[in-house]
Amino acid sequence: MKKVIWSVLAVVFVAACQDNETSKSDFTGREVTYALFAGAEYDIDGTATIQEKNDGTAFVSIILSGTEGDLEHPVHIHLGNLSEPGAAVFANLNPVLSKTGKSETHLTQLADESSITYQQLIDLYACVKIHLSASGPSKDIILAAGNVGSASDDDTSTGRLGFGSCKSE
Repeated sequence: MKKVIWSVLAVVFVAACQDNETSKSDFTGREVTYALFAGAEYDIDGTATIQEKNDGTAFVSIILSGTEGDLEHPVHIHLGNLSEPGAAVFANLNPVLSKTGKSETHLTQLADESSITYQQLIDLYACVKIHLSASGPSKDIILAAGNVGSASDDDTSTGRLGFGSCKSE
């Protein structure tokens, strides 16, 4: 009986390892990481990493430090740098779960339902903004933000004072 249990555990372990290797092999190895800066009175910052998948699409990972609780924080990509007020949502990403501080999105489609590739995304003049909530007065509170693509060359030394508000729907 012990041999059967060990055999089953070995098969599960090998299968789990193969799944991880398969997921790693889904990527080309091209990636870029951008800093995300605190955008409100909350002490929250982190990174946004964009990886290229073998099919040319983008996989976006957001990792924040300083989040807690059970909230979901909406994540958007906006055209323009983070200081531009009234920027419309260019792409919706999966929300950051405050319990883990993470969001992962296989980004293939923009807010207008057109497609986008990894290369197009990293060439954009854009920014990522993470909001406190999806509705109500706290939807305009930006927890963290950072310039991505060609906007990442812009000076962000003004910090949270230089963050533009998003276009309210």
